[in-house]
Amino acid sequence: MAFNPGCGTNISHWLSQSEKRGKQRIDWFIREDVSRIADMGFNHIRIPIDEVQMWKEDGSVDNESFDLLNSSIYWCEREELKAIVDLHILRTHYFNDRSVSTLFTDPDEMERFTGLWRSISRETGFWSEKILAYEILNEPVAPDNEDWNRVCNYVFKALREVQPERTILLGSNNCCSVDTFDALRVPDDKNIILTFHFYHPMLLTHYTAPWWEGGVYQGPVRYPGKTIPEEEIEKIPSPLKEMLKEMNEYCDRGVMLEKLSKPLSVAKDKNLHLYCGEFGCYKKVPEKERHAWYRDFISILKEQGISYANWDYRGDFGILDQCRKETNIAGMKLC
Repeated sequence: MAFNPGCGTNISHWLSQSEKRGKQRIDWFIREDVSRIADMGFNHIRIPIDEVQMWKEDGSVDNESFDLLNSSIYWCEREELKAIVDLHILRTHYFNDRSVSTLFTDPDEMERFTGLWRSISRETGFWSEKILAYEILNEPVAPDNEDWNRVCNYVFKALREVQPERTILLGSNNCCSVDTFDALRVPDDKNIILTFHFYHPMLLTHYTAPWWEGGVYQGPVRYPGKTIPEEEIEKIPSPLKEMLKEMNEYCDRGVMLEKLSKPLSVAKDKNLHLYCGEFGCYKKVPEKERHAWYRDFISILKEQGISYANWDYRGDFGILDQCRKETNIAGMKLC
């Protein structure tokens, strides 16, 4: 395979999930960051991009955004790193919006989505296949697995017309879930990498995170074991108690490995490389549990030969914080 990602990190909140524009956006991710990432021992970066940043309302290219993207790929080339461009959020598809996206119901929207990838190909397709790969869509959320298969395979075929050798990453429905991996229809093509995301158990990895319902719990958590101790659950008033009981799963290294059984099986059956494009723990997870979770999960990825990128380089899960100061995971051996 010409493109082997190795270990990497996600460049979040730059060309995706950010209101930054102009100088503030330019300064968020710079050449020195890529040098720093290389010095940390990483082999690649995953670059999420959003439709609202890369294309104007009329569908025309935002030149500044693509200039920034291409600059980052150039910096990677200079540092002997690889890059994955991940189309993260569409105007009509956002992984945290559980209403049915028109991407899966309107043929015109599927065609428009395909057009975005043709545009990406025109703007970045000159880069070597050894340096740059494409990820069709971050965390698809379709009403049915076959809805995602239909859209995914349509875009894949269109991309192959203009990028016959480019490595393309395909993930499963329901946010690249390990649970739906066996439902992914994989084209017969050697230049594919299969990708999944892993944030299990959410009560631990997203402890106190304000954007999801389980983030309201702020009591003790632990890893390994059941995330919330039983005695703590009983102190919580209803109906929150019942909701947390349903979410409160046991997790240890063995459970992690078991949960990867479907991706590992599909990758072996298709003779394709496997990639964990996102994993990590929110910054407020207690340090002891955070380190133990990372240690176990990364050891499994390495033992199974799975490439990976932590979420994220600089942010709420990051190796660095918003001010580029190292967090308590910076000293861990992530690669």
